[in-house]
Amino acid sequence: MTDLNSHDQRIIGVLSRLEAIIDAENAAIGSDTQFDLARSNSIKSRCLYDMTMLFAGVSPPVLQPAHQAQLDSVKAKLAINNIKVKAHMDAVREVTDIIKQTVAASEADGTYSEDQFRISELS
Repeated sequence: MTDLNSHDQRIIGVLSRLEAIIDAENAAIGSDTQFDLARSNSIKSRCLYDMTMLFAGVSPPVLQPAHQAQLDSVKAKLAINNIKVKAHMDAVREVTDIIKQTVAASEADGTYSEDQFRISELS
């Protein structure tokens, strides 16, 4: 096996792993409440790092057509993944804000808010 073939096999391996993790993440976001997004993101980040290292110094015209097709597929899936992750994070922020507002409202007794109490202590 030549270095080129070995390099090609590593590229195929990294792109395949990246594609699989993106597919799993895209399928799980919004449907699997037990999905570990942090772990998935860690694996995805590692694959992206490995891919960056493998492609260092390689210009797109030098890529094999199969690699370019797989890379294009990964890019398209990453674009969808970006939208899904952003929507998920926005939803998490909204729920967090609702919880904060509910807790703040339940702690207020109607006389003074926590901020008003602090201001009066400083006077």
